[in-house]
Formats: sequence, C-alpha cells, structure tokens
Amino acid sequence: MNLKPLFDRVVLKNINKANQTKSGIIIPETVGDEPLYAKVVAVGDGDCFDGKKSSMAVAVGDKVIYNKYGATKFKCDDEEFVILRQSDILGVFEEDK
Repeated sequence: MNLKPLFDRVVLKNINKANQTKSGIIIPETVGDEPLYAKVVAVGDGDCFDGKKSSMAVAVGDKVIYNKYGATKFKCDDEEFVILRQSDILGVFEEDK
C-alpha cells in the first residue's frame, strides 16, 4: 500500500481477535463487535498548532486500540484498512520486558 496520510491521520490494519471465549464458546462473526485492535501501517507528518508542528505519538508497527466511531474504513489491494485522526487512538500496547 502506498498511501501517505495527511497531517495527524493514521492508517491502521485491524488485528483479528479470537472468535472463541476463554471458556470455549465460539462467537460467530455476525454477533461479535468489530475489532478495535489494530497495527499502524502508515503515519502522517503531524499537525500545526499556533505555528508549531506537533509530532506523532504513534509509529508504523505500533499495536493500538482505537475508537471505532472516529474511523473511516476503506479497501486497498483487497485488504481492509481504517484511517483516523491520531486523537481517536486510545492507547498503544507496549511490549512486555
């Protein structure tokens, strides 16, 4: 994918979550919520506030949780992605040390 998001926007690719609960109950795709977990695949350059450029808090490869209502879905090369503002990302998962 050769998409460069503008300003403070981020492109994410959803990470499939398990369709089975810990107790073994299988959840059909039509019943479960849409995934809110994703991997960052492209990041904009940041936005300007009062003439000062702000840096991005996420980088390509980060795993994040996001607000699904702020995201716009699109397809590219038969893959589904979402694009949203950095402020719609709720958190970044950190690797265990």
